[in-house]
Amino acid sequence: MKFSELLNKKKKTKMEENQTTENTDQKDILEENEAVNNEVPEIDENSAQAEEEQISDEDKLKAEASEWQNKYLRLYAEFDNFKRRTSKERLELLQIAGKDVIVDLLPVLDDFERAQKSMETASDIEAVKEGVKLVHHKLKNLLTSKGLKEMNSIGAEFDADVHEGITNIPAPSNDLKGKVLDELEKGYYLNDKVIRFAKVIIGA
Repeated sequence: MKFSELLNKKKKTKMEENQTTENTDQKDILEENEAVNNEVPEIDENSAQAEEEQISDEDKLKAEASEWQNKYLRLYAEFDNFKRRTSKERLELLQIAGKDVIVDLLPVLDDFERAQKSMETASDIEAVKEGVKLVHHKLKNLLTSKGLKEMNSIGAEFDADVHEGITNIPAPSNDLKGKVLDELEKGYYLNDKVIRFAKVIIGA
């Protein structure tokens, strides 16, 4: 074989090797690009799924918040209605609470009116006094039946829980110091609860 032919053969072999290497490199690049392209949709798909889950959680929280808000509004409305109803009932109760007592007092009022008329023409003062005494006794019995009770203050130790001291005067004896000597207004209990303090004069 001639030298020129040998040289051409080597060149041809070299060119084929270069072409093979170039084809291999291009193939590797194409395979790498294809792999990258195949991975991109997977990343996008995972991201979309995560975003969808996040939106789903937000919607769930919003729905729960809305449900609790509705429950609160219903409860508030029910409580407001309850307050209005009880306030109305309490007002009505206060307005008619003394009805029974007033009805029972009307006969006593009638007796006082009759006594007043009789005093205008009466000539016997003792009879008038007796009539007034009877009406007074009737009134006291009625009030006692309703739970009213008089305080017995005169001679008792002064007690700020039931007595209202008006003034002090010298006590007639040492054993009366600090005790009630006189009573300007009687004190009263209603069912064992003080409803009026006795206005008293105290020995000093």
